Amino acid sequence: MQKASLPLCVGVDSHNRSITTSEAALVNLLQCAIKSRHPLLGRSIHALIIKHGLLLRPFLFNNLLNFYAKTSNDAHSLFDEMPLRRRTTFSWNTILSAYAKGANFAAAHRFFHQIPHPDSVSWTTIIVGYNHSGLFHHAILMFLRMLSCGITPTQFTFTTVLASCAATRALDIGRKLHSFIVKLGLSGVVPVANSLLNMYAKSGDTVMAKVVFDRMRLKDKSTWNILISMHMQLGQLDLALSLFHQMTDRDIISWNSIITGYIHMGYEIKALEMFSSMLKSSSLDPDKFTLGSILSACANLENLKLGKQIHAHIVKADIDISSGAVRNALISMYAKSGAVEIAQRVVQLTGTSSINVIAFTSLLDGYVKIGDINTAREIFDSLKCRDVVAWTAMIVGCAQNGLISDALEIFRLMIREGPKPNSYTLAAVLSVFSSLASLDHGKQLHATAIRLEELSSISVGNALITMYSRSGSIKDARKVFNQICSNRDTLTWTSMIIALAQHGLGNEAIQLFEKMLKFNIKPDHVTYVGVLSACTHVGLVGKGKFYFTWMKNVHHIEPTPSHYACMIDLLGRAGLLEEAYNFIQSMPIEPDVIAWGSLLSSCRLHKNVDLANVAAEKLLLIDPNNSGAYSALANTLSACGKWEDAAKIRKSMKDRAVKKEQGFSWVQIKDKVHIFGVEDGLHQQRDAIYHMISKIWKEIKKMGFTPDTDSVLHDLEQEVKEQILRHHSEKLAIAFALINTPGYTTLRIMKNLRVCNDCHSAIKYISKLVGREIIVRDATRFHHFKNGSCSCQDYW
Repeated sequence: MQKASLPLCVGVDSHNRSITTSEAALVNLLQCAIKSRHPLLGRSIHALIIKHGLLLRPFLFNNLLNFYAKTSNDAHSLFDEMPLRRRTTFSWNTILSAYAKGANFAAAHRFFHQIPHPDSVSWTTIIVGYNHSGLFHHAILMFLRMLSCGITPTQFTFTTVLASCAATRALDIGRKLHSFIVKLGLSGVVPVANSLLNMYAKSGDTVMAKVVFDRMRLKDKSTWNILISMHMQLGQLDLALSLFHQMTDRDIISWNSIITGYIHMGYEIKALEMFSSMLKSSSLDPDKFTLGSILSACANLENLKLGKQIHAHIVKADIDISSGAVRNALISMYAKSGAVEIAQRVVQLTGTSSINVIAFTSLLDGYVKIGDINTAREIFDSLKCRDVVAWTAMIVGCAQNGLISDALEIFRLMIREGPKPNSYTLAAVLSVFSSLASLDHGKQLHATAIRLEELSSISVGNALITMYSRSGSIKDARKVFNQICSNRDTLTWTSMIIALAQHGLGNEAIQLFEKMLKFNIKPDHVTYVGVLSACTHVGLVGKGKFYFTWMKNVHHIEPTPSHYACMIDLLGRAGLLEEAYNFIQSMPIEPDVIAWGSLLSSCRLHKNVDLANVAAEKLLLIDPNNSGAYSALANTLSACGKWEDAAKIRKSMKDRAVKKEQGFSWVQIKDKVHIFGVEDGLHQQRDAIYHMISKIWKEIKKMGFTPDTDSVLHDLEQEVKEQILRHHSEKLAIAFALINTPGYTTLRIMKNLRVCNDCHSAIKYISKLVGREIIVRDATRFHHFKNGSCSCQDYW
């Protein structure tokens, strides 16, 4: 029998050993096993190699190592079985690569130091591993060590380390690399030149990026795309489009760069036009990045119709949306476009495991708009990776939906279990406490901000000023303002000016405004609302007129309805009712509810029935069910003794089913808010409260207090009027607070309507009687009562 012939030699390996056809076939099978991730096939080939006694062939052994390195954790065990003399540099580098790709850098370094003669591939392998793991500084340091050991980098080494320089904007090192590349004669190699171009572009050196681009004799699509992307990110649309139109062979990245660039700059319509042009003028199909960007444009435009068309294209093209950018963009588009129920269906079909923060926030906003915060909470609770943005969005969503306690509960949970709150989280929670006027909670959060080292944040500082101001502590607001002296922006100055104005410190507010101008801080329209409001609260009519003119002529700020309302209020409070009416008539914009409401309020204050009738009529034409207009007119008539006319207005109000806004006062004691209405008999401490107010009433009358029965705008007996006055909501709240707080504490009372004349006078006497400061916040401002006087100087 004839003996089987040996396999033919088809090549040589790295050591000039011949490679047979059978070895080549086995290696091809191993490559198939790697590509298909088929470990069983690879192990079968391993068994076949052993059976035929080919295990000691270095070429086969190295390919087996490569298979195990890419499909399992057994590569090192196989490497240990390999005789030392048969191990090649490839063998060592294969194991090293497995450790580096797995980000096991401790093991990689230990193994690296065992390699007899590490070559450029060995060094590059660890550099690549660091780069892919986002450890860019480590990649750069490893590269520098490689150079110090006298190892010449390969093209691949340069492209990798330049990518790390681009990611960290390490421009100085990048420039040195550029010089080295030129010395080695690699600057003409397209991948290296592209990496240099990318490094300069991302590091902000646009001049050198253009120099590298212009010097490149050979350019591929990546070259053009890098420069187009750079110009788009810098907002240089003309330059980006010029390069785009010069390209003879555009790929999908070229189109995506222009489309996403337009969207980032807020030009969604242009992005959609470019997308349409791509579909018409090229044979390219949009990829997931294109579709995600276009869906984002639809979301920003709230264009539901076009968004649905894009969704139909995705379904028709059989694009998988179970996860990734397209799925998240779809959810955002539907939620932002008012179709939150469809967004919810997408979530139900694809699950919540990979919803990103943008999609979640869009969903949350959608649910908040329809008042369904519970579903948003369910999704939030199901998210695997909840970053600080998701937590903040959930807190703000609850607060905006009126679920203050839920917002605070989530914030406390975040402190215990979640990521460290950032400045935006703290500012958001501070705004919650501002709306609650909860000074104790606000102080606790202030301490949290100090502990988290976020006090230097301008947004936190501004939020603290607002919180302290709205909680009645102007002293603490001033303290925060003074602490952030080196970091103030327009909002900081504005917040403090408004705070001073609300607390009746109009002259101080104006002085601060003048100081702001000396520091060359440009005021905005909100700043001027604060300044005009400050003038209003202290009756500085001349200064108010001056600043209104200055706002228009010097700072070129067009007055808004808020500025006009401030001027009407300023003139009206000062008794200049005819001038206020003429001012309304001369306004270049249509007067709104606030404008006529301000005039009506002043008419009631100064008992001008004729003008009150005009203002009420105008106000009711705009808002027929405005209870404030009916009440203010009826009260004006009552104050002038026209009881029958007032009764007719109240009957008209009743016939039209217009409900008057009830007056309430509230006070927070030990984390609980206690609310009182006039003649309130529901509180569990009712008897003690009424006994206390009766006692106070007798004492302040002895001190000279005379009840202002004109404040009761009904035709009743004097004794009945006095009883009603005694049981006004703010007086009941003060009596309750006096019973339940230590004698040295400041009382802080909140009220939803303007404090009446009788209460204002009574509280001045009460503050002197009990020897305590009483701070009352009504609908428009703060009153600080102390030792028998009020900060408003009886002008409010």
